[in-house]
Amino acid sequence: MFQVKLSHTAIAIALAAGTSLANAASLQEAADVLGVASTKSIEFSATGHWFQFGQAPAPKLAWPQFDVSSYNAGINFDTASARVQIVRKQAIEPGRDRPAPVEQRPDQYVSGQYAWNLAPAPNAQPGAAPVAQAQLTAVEERQAEIWSTPQGFVKAALANNAKSRPVKGGLEVAFTVAGKYRYVGNINARNQVERVRTWIDTPVLGDTLVDTRYSDYRDFGGVQFPARIVREQGGHPVLALGVSTVKLNPAVEVSAPEDVKTAKSTIGNVTVSKLADGVYYLTGASHHSVAIEQRDHIVLVEGPQSEERSLAVIAKVKETIPNKPIKYLVNTHAHFDHSGGLRTFVDEGATIVTHKANEAFYKSAWAAPRTLNPDRLALSKKPAKFETFTGKHVLSDGARKIEIYPLSGNSHNDAFALVYLPAEKVLIEADAYTPTAANAPLPTSVNPYSANLYTNIERYKLNVEQIAALHGPRVVNLNDLRAAIGQQSASN
Repeated sequence: MFQVKLSHTAIAIALAAGTSLANAASLQEAADVLGVASTKSIEFSATGHWFQFGQAPAPKLAWPQFDVSSYNAGINFDTASARVQIVRKQAIEPGRDRPAPVEQRPDQYVSGQYAWNLAPAPNAQPGAAPVAQAQLTAVEERQAEIWSTPQGFVKAALANNAKSRPVKGGLEVAFTVAGKYRYVGNINARNQVERVRTWIDTPVLGDTLVDTRYSDYRDFGGVQFPARIVREQGGHPVLALGVSTVKLNPAVEVSAPEDVKTAKSTIGNVTVSKLADGVYYLTGASHHSVAIEQRDHIVLVEGPQSEERSLAVIAKVKETIPNKPIKYLVNTHAHFDHSGGLRTFVDEGATIVTHKANEAFYKSAWAAPRTLNPDRLALSKKPAKFETFTGKHVLSDGARKIEIYPLSGNSHNDAFALVYLPAEKVLIEADAYTPTAANAPLPTSVNPYSANLYTNIERYKLNVEQIAALHGPRVVNLNDLRAAIGQQSASN
């Protein structure tokens, strides 16, 4: 678990003993300019853009943009704690038909080894107090954001035996936290932190560069802070902010609630229900899979989220369908929440069946270093096997056919697929249509992803009786989809 072991005493000792560091005088000058010794906490407000990491609509495109009307961050360096509150709305790209944007208000926290969000409870009444929702996989990234701020970087450098060397335009400073997390920063001739690079683990990209650049430093009421912040992650922007206000040493009291401290991961929970003979729906968490038994092997649809989820799914599949290998893993699209577990299936020996447009991306991503959190494939080094398609693709054992079709024209993703079992009349899809609970009201507007799914069902002349969505609480039928998009049901 990521944690910077940084206390006020440790910082003070490091600052006082600056001669122990290479080029300590220059680093100390940066500390003086940024007011590091007297900065216990900081708060800043901004507007700009936020980008949804891992959700590019095509493998070569950038992360989708959201317009940020309010961004408020409070950081307590002494307790390694922070809160970030954002008001944002998705910007629709030209030529894409997306659901009508709604205002989102994420309320995010980290304190030491705990991360959580505050959000309304499911089915909460208007005005009800929000509840804490543990975010077990967010600690690393949120801590990195603390120590990548200008003041945070210099504090961490002074406390972690940083090494520095002169470079064009200033000084490069590098250090490692907890023997694992590497930071490299650039300080310019004006003793301002211009750039901070660090690396965090993500399931798809492995050691993922988080590259933050700062410019247009100003005096905000006695504290030097950049008016412009731009961050890239995974090679594309994730944040672009114009800072309007900065407060020095405000009260930033962030402590993890007890239920967050005791929260356990549920990603390994897998439950099984039978869709048809030899066809099993694997649910139990936020993302689902479907196992299909063939004569001498198994075809699994979707390897989402992470290795932890994939290992749990593999174990449940072997329990449900014993003594047969998982020969194929069918991947619906490259969004990271739907592809984060694929590498585990490569290690298991499965061939990845995916749209041709995804193959080069996966090969490149999976070749990246994985030193922070080596997974099974990083240790086994098995080569990935792909079977790709651009049109209709069929997997068959001579008895059961599994048909895979591109979801043509769906703005959610340009390399997107559905899976259909013609004998069982079962449709398997992800993200195009997410059923609601049985008694929930119908949507007030039509989701274009769902409308497009129905168009493709008609185009391919699929006779659908069950829809096993890879999100959502239940299996539904075609009439449910028709109702969701405002179409008459077949019985009318």
